[in-house]
Amino acid sequence: MNGFLYGAALQWKLDIRSKSLLVTCYIVPLIFFLFMGGIFTSVMPEMGSTLIQSMTVMSVSMGAFIGLPPSLTETYGSDIKKVYKANGVPVCSGLVAMFLSAFVHLMITCVVIVLLAPVLFEAALPAQLPLFFLALAVYIIVSLSIGSVLGLTVKNQAKLTMTAQLVFLPSIMLSGIMFPIHLLPEFLEMTGRIFPAFWGYRLMLNNGFCPENLWYLIFIFFAAAAICGIVMKKQKAK
Repeated sequence: MNGFLYGAALQWKLDIRSKSLLVTCYIVPLIFFLFMGGIFTSVMPEMGSTLIQSMTVMSVSMGAFIGLPPSLTETYGSDIKKVYKANGVPVCSGLVAMFLSAFVHLMITCVVIVLLAPVLFEAALPAQLPLFFLALAVYIIVSLSIGSVLGLTVKNQAKLTMTAQLVFLPSIMLSGIMFPIHLLPEFLEMTGRIFPAFWGYRLMLNNGFCPENLWYLIFIFFAAAAICGIVMKKQKAK
């Protein structure tokens, strides 16, 4: 346990110094929030009631789908994993440490958004903050599990970038955070339901924490966890 905690703390320090994580988990999401928050509330004042939920979905999606996978690919697609074996450290410890570190970074970004949105844009705070943060934690975990699958299964960085974008962009455009989902054609509306962002957004809305919005996210998490487990077993056997 001490070894794992040391590894997690070390990963935290490495991530703080990572320019890639700084960009995907902090700079871009917060700039998007500051820029688009004013536009959304000016053009559509009613979005003030859901601005926090919309911006947190965007921030988490970017950090999980674009920020985390390259770090995993770099670790498990190279000889770095041999260092774990040579020192008797479980191969999965790197994945767990990166997962936890990314979770903390994304939660920090979302807390900043929750604190600034009412001050800067007169956005409404969630009616039940404990339930909101619980829903947020669920969405972060599910999104990071998908990011973990991408990072472990796509070995080529160029392909990984393209694949991550194919997950990230529909998550943002088809989830309903940019504009009402009913404005989309029925086909695109149904396609948006495939992505966790659609359900995560609704889970974080007032009175949205219910089994109807939760079951699909749980299914995605366990499916992603199973895939990661299979990949880890293969990594261990090599």
